[in-house]
Amino acid sequence: MKILRTPDARFENLPDYTFAPHWTDIASGTGETLRLHAVDEGPRGAAPVLLMHGEPSWSFLYRHIISGLVAKGHRVVAPDLVGFGKSDKPSEQTDYTYERHVAWMSAWLVANDLKDITLFCQDWGGLIGLRLVAAFPERFARVVVANTGLPVGTGRTDAFQQWLDFSQSVPELPVGEIVSMGTLRGLSDAEKAAYLAPYPDESYKAAARRFPALVPITPEHGSVAENKAAWKVLATFDKPVLTAFSDGDPVSKGGERIFHERVPGAKGQNHVIIEGGGHFLQEDKPAELVALIDSFISGK
Repeated sequence: MKILRTPDARFENLPDYTFAPHWTDIASGTGETLRLHAVDEGPRGAAPVLLMHGEPSWSFLYRHIISGLVAKGHRVVAPDLVGFGKSDKPSEQTDYTYERHVAWMSAWLVANDLKDITLFCQDWGGLIGLRLVAAFPERFARVVVANTGLPVGTGRTDAFQQWLDFSQSVPELPVGEIVSMGTLRGLSDAEKAAYLAPYPDESYKAAARRFPALVPITPEHGSVAENKAAWKVLATFDKPVLTAFSDGDPVSKGGERIFHERVPGAKGQNHVIIEGGGHFLQEDKPAELVALIDSFISGK
């Protein structure tokens, strides 16, 4: 496995992203060591709020939410998945599988010994984060599910199929433009550049390229069995689970219903639809999400 590391200079002077880096070394599974990056702000002894990003974003997505939650006294941890952000990037698409991502983030979670976690997960942050909940339910105190799911090979929306076709065929993956198009407000040029910062050239984008094709939308996809097993655990998870899907995401629209129906902890919660939010609702409605997470933790 050839591992790429984005030069630190690429991350200088990013708008509203001034957090100190925190590093964890984990095994790649093929003999190498991978360095994972995470933001870890706020009181270190406090129960962590774990913010998990998806595709093709990184912890920059949560910059306003991190600051907002820290201002309310929370510890906030926002990792970069392998292949994204400041974390190491195996260079080949074949280096990435769904199960490897779950294994890498499981190793990171255990190495940092996070407990009493409030998880907020969106996009692939949910596909991986919900697998962590199923694998380590004792470590999680509550979960917020936003614009994501845990698919088991039963099909896809037209919007996802369009994204899949585009991502696998476009010669140069325009990461900043992709995130911008997934918002309703649109991003500034500086924000688009920040999303592109982890990728000096196309060779660094193997994970971003591969992720859409890994979503288990058919019975033949890998990880269908593993996700079905995870759903069996989630069907017994009785700690609080809140859905906060947005009203402007055609990819995940309606995906909250399965959590309401199948997860005991979702029963009786004040589920919300975030109005005026696109797929990347963290960019459109950060203040609303800060207030939502804070009140969910406090029980108010």
